[in-house]
Amino acid sequence: MATDVLAEITGMLLEIVGDEFLVAEEVTMRTTFNEDLALESIEFVALAELLHHRYGSEVDLMGFLAEKDMDAILAMSVGELVTHIGRITHQSLARTTAPATPGALTAPPAPAATAHASAG
Repeated sequence: MATDVLAEITGMLLEIVGDEFLVAEEVTMRTTFNEDLALESIEFVALAELLHHRYGSEVDLMGFLAEKDMDAILAMSVGELVTHIGRITHQSLARTTAPATPGALTAPPAPAATAHASAG
């Protein structure tokens, strides 16, 4: 799963910065967004939009970054984002595939009694 997410993020980064600035094979879990990729803030916004389109609103890059201090943001690796996405998508998948709670399924309603008028 992590390798799939890494490949998807790498594809998104290639789309954002272009293959003349980034070689896909160079992006690993240890690649940092700031030092290794030199991602600009506008490129983070573009990445956030692509992540939103791919994974939905639960994978909120800006919210994820807001939880970090400046040093942590500057040192953040692609692997941290991959782990975050994996955790969120795993939780989401667990919610959608969780078994129904007992009693959630009810028996169909009993047929309504029909009154027959006697013809007389």
